[in-house]
Amino acid sequence: MESLDQIVEPPSQDEKTVALLAHIGTLLGTWIVPLVIWLVKKDESDFIARHAKESLNFQISMVIYSVVCFVLWFIFIGILLWFALIVVALVFVILATVAASNGKDYKYPLTIRFIS
Repeated sequence: MESLDQIVEPPSQDEKTVALLAHIGTLLGTWIVPLVIWLVKKDESDFIARHAKESLNFQISMVIYSVVCFVLWFIFIGILLWFALIVVALVFVILATVAASNGKDYKYPLTIRFIS
């Protein structure tokens, strides 16, 4: 028999929607959307906080990777890396958005965890 401490309520539809926005909003406003969601909702919902924080960490990582691509741009490999980075980021954001809408957690690959 499970103890009451181990029983976790599934996220509500509103929590799923806000978590979804933390991911999909990055396509509109980069790291600003998950930052605002995390700052506003982190004390209200663990589910939303986890998703917003994960999205924020991923976006900060993508900025760093983009700077590296820009530096490498001058030897032409950066151009290819930058386009690959865009495709990978888009795919990961879509996967995270789907996970959030299904009430599941998602860990972005290639992410440096600045905010824990």
